[in-house]
Amino acid sequence: MLRIGEIIQTIKGIVETKVDLVKLEIQEQVAGILTRIIFLVLMGGSLLLVLLFFSLSLAFYLSQRFESPHMGFLLVGLIYLIILLILFLLRDNDPTEEKMQKGLKGFIFRVRMFKKRQ
Repeated sequence: MLRIGEIIQTIKGIVETKVDLVKLEIQEQVAGILTRIIFLVLMGGSLLLVLLFFSLSLAFYLSQRFESPHMGFLLVGLIYLIILLILFLLRDNDPTEEKMQKGLKGFIFRVRMFKKRQ
């Protein structure tokens, strides 16, 4: 009888250890994913600021070139309208959507795959 109790205790210990390992692994994966998402948001915000300043610079430059305070901003607005139309037409393009999803998944979930290889 005593040996059965010891076996049960050993099995309980093994199961508890395995559960703890799985919890730690999940925490590590979540932390890695959150870190990458935060990094992606910071990169996106920085990109928006760079785009804003380049847009303003281009608008002022074109305003001086055409000697009209409005023309530079109008042309930059038209450039963005053309970009928006192109993106609008590509929104239902499956290969483009798949490439973007694959790139984002690769960027966000790459942490765990890299650790498995090592």
